[in-house]
Amino acid sequence: MESWRELWQGTGLYQLDLPQLAMMLVCLGLLYLAIHKKFEPLLLLPIAFGGLMANIPGVEIATGEGILRQLYEIGLATSIFPLLIFMGVGALTDFSPLLANPRTLLLGAAAQVGIFVTLLGALLLSDLGLFDFSLQQAAAIAIIGGADGPTSLYLASVLAPELLGAIAVAAYSYMALVPLIQPPIARALTSRRERGIRMGVQRSVRRREKILFPLLLLVLTALLVPAAAPLLGMFCLGNLMRESGVVKRLTDTIQNALVNIVTILLGLAVGSRLAAEQFLAPATLGILLLGLFAFAAGTASGILMAKLMNRLSSHSINPLIGAAGVSAVPMAARTVHRLGEEVDPENHLLMHAMGPNVAGVIGSAIAAGILIRLAG
Repeated sequence: MESWRELWQGTGLYQLDLPQLAMMLVCLGLLYLAIHKKFEPLLLLPIAFGGLMANIPGVEIATGEGILRQLYEIGLATSIFPLLIFMGVGALTDFSPLLANPRTLLLGAAAQVGIFVTLLGALLLSDLGLFDFSLQQAAAIAIIGGADGPTSLYLASVLAPELLGAIAVAAYSYMALVPLIQPPIARALTSRRERGIRMGVQRSVRRREKILFPLLLLVLTALLVPAAAPLLGMFCLGNLMRESGVVKRLTDTIQNALVNIVTILLGLAVGSRLAAEQFLAPATLGILLLGLFAFAAGTASGILMAKLMNRLSSHSINPLIGAAGVSAVPMAARTVHRLGEEVDPENHLLMHAMGPNVAGVIGSAIAAGILIRLAG
C-alpha cells in the first residue's frame, strides 16, 4: 500500500492545483485559436504548447535545468531570438511603397502615439491605485500598441521580463485580431466619401534607392536614438541582404530556415513564462486592457494624421491607409484594402497601405529605443 501511495503521490493528477489547471485550459484555448481560427498560428501554437508544458506539475520543464527554461535564458533573456526574428522581417520587407511615397512615413510615426498615450495611462492608473505598474512595466506594456510582436518581446525582455508571457499573448492576439479591431475604428473616423478616395499610381523605385535606404536609416537612428540600434540594425541588415542581390543564399536562409527555426524556439521560450504563478495575476488583466487601448489608439492616430494631411495638401490620401501605420505587416494593409473595396471594388489600396505599414515597423522600433532610454 505504501508503494501505491507513493506512486499516486508522484502523479501529475495528485500534484495538479487549480491555478495550473486554469492555465492548461487557457493554453488549450490558445491552441484552438491558433489551429481552428488561424490566429497568428506560426507563433501562437508553439507559445501555447510551451505554456501547456510549463504547467505540467511535478516536472521541471520551465524551471531549473528544464529545456524551456534553457531556451528562455539563451534566447529571450539575452534578446537574441527577437533580434534574429527582426533580421528575418527585414529580409522579407520591401520598402518600395514607402520610398515611392515618403509622406506615408508620417502615418507610421503618428500611429505610435498610442504607445506613449498608453504609457501615461498606465502610470496614471498606477497612481490611482488601480494597478501597480512601475515605469519599466508600463513602458513594456505600452509597446503593444505598435502591433509588432518581436519589438514587444524585445522590450519586455529588457524592461519587464516578469510580464513577458502576458505581453506576448496580448501582442500576438491583437495582431491576429486586426481584421476585427480596426474596421469599426476606421468606419467611425472616416466618411464613405473619404474611404472611396483613389490614390495615383506609385512611381517606380530604383535599386540604388532600395540599397541606400537601410544604410541611411541605421546611421540616422544610431545617431538620434542609439537604444533602437540593435533592433533596427538587424532589420536593416536583413533588408540590405535582400536588396543588394549579392547574397541570395544567405537571404534565402534568413527568410526561410533561420526564421522558421527561431520562431519555434522563440514560441517555446515565451511559453515558459505562462506558468500559473507568473500569468495568473491581477496585472495580466491590466496588460490585456491597456494593450487593446494602445492598439486602438494607434489605429485612430494614424487615421487622424491622414485626415490632417489631406487638409494641408492638394494631393489626397485615403485616410484608411493611416490605420496601416501600426506595424502588423501585412495584416493591417490587407484590412485597409478590404475596407476600401467595400466602397469601391476597383479601389486598390494595398500597395499604398504598405507604405505606412512598413513605416510602422520602423516607428515601433524607434519608440522602443526611446522607452528603453526613458525607463531603462
